[in-house]
Amino acid sequence: MSLTRRDFTRTSALTGAGVALAGTVASLATAPNALAATETESAGEESAAGQGGLGYGPLVPDPDGLLALPAGFSYRVITYSGRTKLESGEFTPSNHDGTSTFPGPRGATLLVNNHELKGPRANWAHPVPLTEGLVYDPAASGGCTVVEVRRDHVAEWVGIAGTSTNCAGGHTPWGTWLTGEETEDKAGQNGMTKDHGYVFEVDPADRRANRDPKPVKAFGRYAHEAVVVDPRRGQVYLTEDAAGPNGLFYRWTPPKGFEHGHGKLRTLADDAGTLQAFKCFDSGGRFVDDLSRATRIGTVYGVDWVDVPDRDARTTSVRKQFTDGQITRARKLEGMWWGDGGVYVVSSYAREESPVPHDGQVWFYDPARRTLTLKVRFGVNPDPSADGAFDGPDNITVSPYGGLVIAEDGEGVQHLFGATDSGRTYPIARNELNIGTAEAPEYSEFTGVTFSPDGSTLFANIQTPGIMLAITGPWKRQR
Repeated sequence: MSLTRRDFTRTSALTGAGVALAGTVASLATAPNALAATETESAGEESAAGQGGLGYGPLVPDPDGLLALPAGFSYRVITYSGRTKLESGEFTPSNHDGTSTFPGPRGATLLVNNHELKGPRANWAHPVPLTEGLVYDPAASGGCTVVEVRRDHVAEWVGIAGTSTNCAGGHTPWGTWLTGEETEDKAGQNGMTKDHGYVFEVDPADRRANRDPKPVKAFGRYAHEAVVVDPRRGQVYLTEDAAGPNGLFYRWTPPKGFEHGHGKLRTLADDAGTLQAFKCFDSGGRFVDDLSRATRIGTVYGVDWVDVPDRDARTTSVRKQFTDGQITRARKLEGMWWGDGGVYVVSSYAREESPVPHDGQVWFYDPARRTLTLKVRFGVNPDPSADGAFDGPDNITVSPYGGLVIAEDGEGVQHLFGATDSGRTYPIARNELNIGTAEAPEYSEFTGVTFSPDGSTLFANIQTPGIMLAITGPWKRQR
């Protein structure tokens, strides 16, 4: 049943048409007084001393020039493209991106690691190896590796190969990884021999289950980012990173009688279930054309869902199949994570292509209330080269210690940082690997932020050249 504008307006009036609509989910914000924040206030790094013990203190420069961490924390390099090797002898592929962890055998941690490699294999020094039986398109460079981490041993092997631009994805309730292709290349374009722009499933624990890769065409063909499965309702949420026009937030509803589980997605017909794009309206019932319109923390939109006409985009990209008044758009819809009974979803930034510029938003979609609430907003960072302010949120995870941990993909300095339930932010790590020059330094984005199943280790990647890191230390509850 859709949530009509009239229903949402009436509910808003009964609850004060404000942040009370956030329900039981604590409101993340950009400053301690964010519920009364002005439109120009934005999130930034806050000192632990000034915030009653917030975070873990200042970051200590790394003498090895890789990762600055708070005192008492340490890191371990798990994989490093061009240096570490797979079980089969090839070098670890480059361009690490979306990642998740899974419990492995005898206390090990398993990770599935995307490799965001686009176009022909000749373009990359270390593409994902074409392992027999695990290849979708032999012309494509990307894919996923599976990494097994023990206290004194690391092993890595190919989970899927021959896919393109594997950016984000998502962990399923049944213990597999859904990897999304952030491309719309068709066979014959950019050297490809098959159509791309799909989601694929990778099982970290059963290598046989990954043989003969099959795209989940029911989820649509577009520039996929993250994927989240509602463990109660079985619906799947998907983000699209695209512009000209801006991308969409999607929901896939399974066909009647379908039950998720190992191998079940492979059985779906290409047109199974219903793929829809979101449409938002404010408490006054007015249509919202773009999420960048929201400038105040606690903004709540009602959400309805509109059927996608041609999910395989045979002649027209999915996002271009709608007129501007039919759906809501947003720039750089990227990371997502399920937590607190709903979906945390990121819009990394907005510029001139959007109605209102910003340097990042984090939203929370509540499927029970069918509302979307703005939790964190970053104003445009005036000086990205200066350490301090955060911008460009991308991959996110819900922390076992409260709030969110966010991977930064902005301009200039790059961080891992936390955001508490009250909205305060604090640094966790800073990338110190300069891939530019001394005169013009450049630092790659962080990706794939995720905790180990027991919560003791935070894994994250530096995308370029492709480094997976395991961070440990005196984690504590953040409020």
